[in-house]
Amino acid sequence: MNLKLRNFVAVVLLLAAAAVSVTAQKPTRPVTLRPFEPAEELVYEAELSRGILRKLDVAEFRLKSQRSNTTKPDAQAHRSPETLVLKCDIASKGFFLKLFGLRFRETLESTIDPASFAVQTSKRIDEHGKRIRSSEAVFDQTRGKVSWTEIDPNDPKRPPRVVNGEFTGSVHDILSAIYFMRTQPLQVGKSFELRISDSGHVYKVPIRVLEKKRLKTVLGRVNAILVEADLFGAKGMLDGTGKFFMWFTDDSRRVPVSVKIKSEYGTFDIKLKRFSHTPVAQQYLTQQD
Repeated sequence: MNLKLRNFVAVVLLLAAAAVSVTAQKPTRPVTLRPFEPAEELVYEAELSRGILRKLDVAEFRLKSQRSNTTKPDAQAHRSPETLVLKCDIASKGFFLKLFGLRFRETLESTIDPASFAVQTSKRIDEHGKRIRSSEAVFDQTRGKVSWTEIDPNDPKRPPRVVNGEFTGSVHDILSAIYFMRTQPLQVGKSFELRISDSGHVYKVPIRVLEKKRLKTVLGRVNAILVEADLFGAKGMLDGTGKFFMWFTDDSRRVPVSVKIKSEYGTFDIKLKRFSHTPVAQQYLTQQD
């Protein structure tokens, strides 16, 4: 399998998911939690179909969200800023291992400002066999700048790759874009645009809400909303032609239950297999304004 295909698979599988100031004199108020807070884990399996090959297992990936530093509202003098951390772990399995002897693993971690949902840092470790790349993007939301640096841990003397980008308005990385869509109304017929940064570059990604449908999922039979994201093309995040679709549950949770990517390499079906959500602790229900 060539490097272009390996990189493509890693990207599409990733796609196939504020510090609160404290003043003691002000009254407490309910904390508004997003559907994936304070903690959630989603586990998916990805299958590839191409030509006579049908539904071959290719990877498993896990999405985790964790809102930290919210369980001690009385320890205000020692409280550090709140953070929302999003994590994704992808590992090859099945078809790739048996046919190509290929092992790949991608881990991504995004640090988010819980109040504004602005991405602060985005870290990635990319392992393809013996090849390893480690990168970090740092976002300056005030100045509208992102600085991305990639290093080779196996070759410390190799100069790092550095890409600097600029943006206006809000910007997301791959992970925060998925979670951000879970907070949106997603009305059929509506469209909007997201700015998504990957490897220091910033892309404008059109999003369209296409239809509602009842689906059989690991959560049971649910009403779901189909969303299409324009990721492919000369100016897109992915080269070539293709289609990217994602189904979200049509409820307050907006759980992404299924992803389908149609591309020159085949069709990837990525389905939710396990879902867990941490209940809201009593001490999380109120905090100082």
